[in-house]
Amino acid sequence: MKIDVFNLPIDFINLILIVLFSLIIGLSQRKLHSYKEDRKVFGTDRTFTFIGLLGFILYSLDKTNMIPYLIGFVVLSFYLGIFYIFKIKEFSSFGLTSILIGLLTYSLTPIIYVEPKWLVILIVVTVLFFTEIKVPLSELSSRFEKDEFISLGKFLIIAGVVLPVLPDVPLVDFVSITPYRIWLAVVAISSISYLSYILQKFVFRDSGILISGVLGGLYSSTATTFVMAKLSKSDPCNYRKYAGAIIIATAMMYFRIMVLVIIFNQELAKLLAPYFLFLTIISFLTSIVIYKSKYKLSDEQNDIVDNEISKTKNPLELKVSIVFTLLYVFFTFATYFTIKNFGNSGLNVLSFIVGVTDIDPFLLNLFQGKYEVTMMIIAIATLQATMSNNILKATYSTILSHKNLRKLTLIGFLIITTANVLAIILISLF
Repeated sequence: MKIDVFNLPIDFINLILIVLFSLIIGLSQRKLHSYKEDRKVFGTDRTFTFIGLLGFILYSLDKTNMIPYLIGFVVLSFYLGIFYIFKIKEFSSFGLTSILIGLLTYSLTPIIYVEPKWLVILIVVTVLFFTEIKVPLSELSSRFEKDEFISLGKFLIIAGVVLPVLPDVPLVDFVSITPYRIWLAVVAISSISYLSYILQKFVFRDSGILISGVLGGLYSSTATTFVMAKLSKSDPCNYRKYAGAIIIATAMMYFRIMVLVIIFNQELAKLLAPYFLFLTIISFLTSIVIYKSKYKLSDEQNDIVDNEISKTKNPLELKVSIVFTLLYVFFTFATYFTIKNFGNSGLNVLSFIVGVTDIDPFLLNLFQGKYEVTMMIIAIATLQATMSNNILKATYSTILSHKNLRKLTLIGFLIITTANVLAIILISLF
């Protein structure tokens, strides 16, 4: 017989673990159900312990012959089936949770023999976890709209089905563009956007304006600026809060781009990291200074902000992915021909032009592409594109916002733009 490191038979140790785990699961079931509901549960904490013990005994009769153990499983399932029919007839209760947990308890013994102990512990912890979060799960499920799982399915298809099957072979000889790299960029942006969407909808649902600016910036700082500027007209007393949210969305833009650089180009990340950290901090501190105010958003206005920001979040729409892909391909060829015909000066001009569009496809193309330019030139082009995009957002906030907000956002974007210019100068010099 195999001996454990503590000189105890492995069967003895497994028996103790099975009894302990089964008892803990049974106690969790007892705690979950009140006294009046006990009749809807097929047993108590001792019942689950006996189920685990039964599984251990039948498995131990002959570990090479699973027939006794499987017969026990069938018989247990039969009796649990009778109980379930009675529960439906007597109490009109269709819950299967306690029955499934009983079968899981019976199934622990084979796993504890053939798998590592940490896996068994993880299974028990998972059972306990999902037993305890019944009420929070019910509250969470009530927040799901009918299209939520369709969105999740789209994300899984985009990231887990389409991406692995695409070839990583260049489409043409003169640029390093491949179907895999194109779709990897789509997956990266979709992941960040979807995470922002999930956080906004389920974690920070009643977050208020500042958190809405943070999460909106993870998705699109331009869209967030557009929405916040328009909302400021209906709530002029809180113009400082809208201005602060607009600036903090830009801080999150720098953070998002830095994450993408780290994912796609570690060499460029080493060069850009100090400057993007500097710009993120400057933008964040500017937003906090602007945001401070003696005014406070009402609950009704908070709801309006959350709802309006949520309307801009459709991170997994098929048409969005198609547009992103087309823009990525377009900027790949545009960048190649610009560099070939006009050199570094052409890339500088192009980086300013793309600021009035979605800069992510252009930047991801720069991060992944293999162009005949130095890392310093790519870094400068990246900073210039963000600066150009900030000018666009400043224009939006000036045209669309309440008059009280315009001065604050212009000051905020002026500070950020100055910091951006300083970063470009420092990169050029060092």
